[in-house]
Amino acid sequence: MGIKLIHGNIKVGLMAGVTSVMALLGCGEPAGGINEIDTPSKGSIRISVDESFRPVIDSQIKVYMASHPEATIVADYKPEAECLKDLQQDSIRMVIVTRGLSEPEADQLQGQLEYRPTWGRIAWDAVAIILNKAASDSIFTEADLAAYLDGSDKSKQIVMDGNSATSTVRFAIDSILKGKSLGDNVVAAKSSEGVINYVAGDKNAIGMIGVSWIGNQDDKQQLSFLDKVKVGSVQCENCVGQPFTKPFQANMALGRYPLMRGVFYILKEGYTGLGRGFANFLTYERGQLIFKSAYLLPGKMSFEVRDIEVSGEK
Repeated sequence: MGIKLIHGNIKVGLMAGVTSVMALLGCGEPAGGINEIDTPSKGSIRISVDESFRPVIDSQIKVYMASHPEATIVADYKPEAECLKDLQQDSIRMVIVTRGLSEPEADQLQGQLEYRPTWGRIAWDAVAIILNKAASDSIFTEADLAAYLDGSDKSKQIVMDGNSATSTVRFAIDSILKGKSLGDNVVAAKSSEGVINYVAGDKNAIGMIGVSWIGNQDDKQQLSFLDKVKVGSVQCENCVGQPFTKPFQANMALGRYPLMRGVFYILKEGYTGLGRGFANFLTYERGQLIFKSAYLLPGKMSFEVRDIEVSGEK
């Protein structure tokens, strides 16, 4: 599976992701700047997508293309830092990652493209903690996870979803470690599926992946993944009567699960083309319902959680 230690090169990869947008170089005409031949329902574009979101974005593209037979959207799945670098490429119309653009980044792109890129949050994702089926511990505080991540507690091995600066790595450093470095007990698989397989074979391993890989109970492949691993619970500091929670939709909607992050699109399109059509699809009802079906939390559509009483009387 090609597992490699990522301690040592992770800082370089992360800095590449953070600085890639700010270091944009002139590389010819912007996408769509010469031959604006595509429309929201016709044409062909390439997009770059954070590998964490492959299952749900595959579903989104499949439905969109089924509704628009003359449209082709080709997605390249890669680490977040590589997606952000692709904003430099004329051939890439859109990226889907876990953050939007800062104002300086948007200004820099506008100067290059001669129009302002657009971006927005389309969903909420959760970072799921997965464990070997034989693991005795399945509940964690954020302090526990931080100790495993920085190496102060080496009793567990943390496995990430890539050997460079993925969004999960950035989330771990920024949100859990608060900027501290990863320990040498952190390793990387080549993909989210690789994390699942690694954890399935090592009872001392803890995996961190996007919930869309294991959250959909109606997906046969994801059910097969859940036959290999189990999902851990993370402490909810503000919960009453439920101190540890799993990354279920209801827990995400109510703010009970602490390891959450946004899903954003960034669009380079100076006219109303196929990129805008797909972005609108992701934002409006059909796309939002696909996020909901994939057990992410829709970012634009309200999600209501109701308490109900179930009576045993007929």
